[in-house]
Amino acid sequence: MHFYTAAVVLLRLALCLEAGKCPRVCSCDRTKLTVSCVGKNLTEVPQGLDEITVKLDLRNNNLQVLPRGAFVLTPYLTHLNLQRCNIITVKEGAFRTLGRVVSLNLAYNKIDVLYQESFDGLSSLKELYLDHNRVEEIQPGAFSQLGFLNMLALTHNQLVYIPNMAFQGLNNIKWLRLSHNSLNNVALEAFASLFTLSRLSLDHNELQFFPTQTMTRPREVTRLDMGHNPMTYLGEESVSMPKLTRLYLDHMSLQDLSDKALTGAPLLSHLDLSHNQLRYLEPLSGPKELTTLNLTGNPVYCNCYMRSLRVWAKVGGVRLLGACAGPPHLSDEPLQAVAAVDLRCRSRGESAKDAFEEDDESTEGPSPTAKPKLKVRCPMNCDCDIEAQHATCEGRGHVKVPRGFPSKTQLLDLRSNHFHYLPANSFPGTSQVVSLHLEFCKIHEIEAGAFQGMKNLFYLYLSDNELTSLDPGAFSGVPELTYLHLEGNRLAQLPGSALAVLPSLFVLHLERNVISKLEPAALLSLATPKLRELYLTNNTISTIAEGALDSAFLGVLHLDWNQLTEVPTSALSQASNLEELNLSHNSVRWVGPNAFLSVSQSLKRLFLDQMGMEKMSSDALAGLGSGLRALTVRGNQLEQLPDLSPLTGLEIVDLQDNPLLCDCPLLHLRRWMENVSLEVIATCGQPPELKGKMVSEVSVFTSCPERSSLPGEVEVTLDPGPPNTRKPKPSLSKASGVKLRSAKSKSTWAKSSKKKPVAPKKTKKKKTL
Repeated sequence: MHFYTAAVVLLRLALCLEAGKCPRVCSCDRTKLTVSCVGKNLTEVPQGLDEITVKLDLRNNNLQVLPRGAFVLTPYLTHLNLQRCNIITVKEGAFRTLGRVVSLNLAYNKIDVLYQESFDGLSSLKELYLDHNRVEEIQPGAFSQLGFLNMLALTHNQLVYIPNMAFQGLNNIKWLRLSHNSLNNVALEAFASLFTLSRLSLDHNELQFFPTQTMTRPREVTRLDMGHNPMTYLGEESVSMPKLTRLYLDHMSLQDLSDKALTGAPLLSHLDLSHNQLRYLEPLSGPKELTTLNLTGNPVYCNCYMRSLRVWAKVGGVRLLGACAGPPHLSDEPLQAVAAVDLRCRSRGESAKDAFEEDDESTEGPSPTAKPKLKVRCPMNCDCDIEAQHATCEGRGHVKVPRGFPSKTQLLDLRSNHFHYLPANSFPGTSQVVSLHLEFCKIHEIEAGAFQGMKNLFYLYLSDNELTSLDPGAFSGVPELTYLHLEGNRLAQLPGSALAVLPSLFVLHLERNVISKLEPAALLSLATPKLRELYLTNNTISTIAEGALDSAFLGVLHLDWNQLTEVPTSALSQASNLEELNLSHNSVRWVGPNAFLSVSQSLKRLFLDQMGMEKMSSDALAGLGSGLRALTVRGNQLEQLPDLSPLTGLEIVDLQDNPLLCDCPLLHLRRWMENVSLEVIATCGQPPELKGKMVSEVSVFTSCPERSSLPGEVEVTLDPGPPNTRKPKPSLSKASGVKLRSAKSKSTWAKSSKKKPVAPKKTKKKKTL
């Protein structure tokens, strides 16, 4: 027994002596099992480290290369700091024995590529700091062994592009930090595998568009930092992140933001739009939990156009941060303190033209608290703000484009002048201008090369002028032009040849012109490969030739308020990426079979309101399944509707103001309404005794036979052809034994239906069809 005790004592003594090892240049804490070798100009991991060391600090050394098995003698490490060690390369297997490390700091080194095996062995790692390196490439599988990682910092690197599945393997990631890179492109599936990600930082990058589709992948994100990216516009449904609560879009170049941009973020509570270029903002639809809207640092002009936002904010309890930039009597007044009644325009038809009025219009002189204006180079009778990089000559009566704006001007507002004609090289010295406003300038001609030299022009507003045609070279010299507004002119056809020089064109507005026909190749799809949205509302279009819309990327097409008499099915045959189609307010009385089949795989929103539509084939919506999100047929003359049950993805449906015939052929609608969680409003128009009652409440359907609601039966009833021809085949009613029913025939039909099923025999129906 005494021998055994002595052996134990000797063993413990040996272990203590062994635990006392410490490299000469390092300092060791034997109690905490930590070793610090900071700033010792080491070129390799020091030898003689105690095996049971838990924390190792090697900051400010000159390791350059981490070889295979660099830490094989310290398998119990939990924290490893390698900041500022001039590390260029991490060899395969450098960390392979460190299965207990939870925190690894590689910040402020010179790593440029993250290889597939770089982090093998770090199976317990929770925090990885790679900020302030030179990373420009992430190879597939670089993080595949880091299944427990919670936070990954890749800020201040040189990333330009994030490829698909770049972060595969991060099964427990909570915060991904990609700030301060040069990202201008993010692949569609870049974040696809990050199922636990709750915070994503993409601020201080070069993203010009909000990566809408990419951001739908990480479904659990609650906070998104996108500030300091050069985005100028946020369009409809840009943000589709169902659990997002905090969104930071500060210090960008936003000039406009759609009121529907955030419809896909219902839980958003904090929105930061500070330090942008927003002058007005509409009430935001979508967010139901919004409590704070930050507009600090925007040139918000507090007139009648801001009234609706102020009322909306007050009703919804939204706190508005920021202050008015004008008019002078409200300058610097906090937005939250401005009463809605004080937000007014001086005259009934006044537009936003007084947004940058000079203070000398005031008879009271400058306010004692007003900030002194910087003296900058600026054309006569114009205002230039060197800090905001804005210049305006709005409504000053100019007949020629002024010259001599500050070279760093990004927003140039020349609207409401009288230019009439824009000669070549009308805008010298404006190469930094991003947004150019030329609305209401009575322009009737634009010479080739008028915008030459505006290499950064992104937005061009030529709305409400007198253009009847465009020279093929009118837009030459503006390769980055992305948003082109030509609405409210007198264009008789699509200016296809003029668009051919715009390789970056993304959105084209041609509303309120006099275009009557769309010809093949009008969009020159090969020359405008990025064209995504086309707005042709309120023209006189009656014909769309086959091939006229053959744009490979066209996603949004608005043809409402035109003179179409039928759905342009053949013209849509090549628009395979179309997501939104608006045909409302055309005179389309009948929608035939397979009307939208060619776009059924991509279509998400379909608007068919106020068309005088009387009939829809039971196959009118064939092919439209779970992908369709919105369907509206409001204000038509429909008595029957096709079966909507295949449309399992619907989020919005509007069937109001149709005189629906509440009889057994409508049973399929009633049953569909009972099985969906949507609020569906549909009212009976017939028979007279049910007029005005909700389809969901009437009891007439309880006596219907089972088969009366089958789609095949409705097809026979509804599709004798377009209602304006009224020439059904004689065999249609005779062979089927079913007639188009009216209120008068209801009682007779109901009585006969009790005796036997009313559906026609299959053989006869097949012969008829």
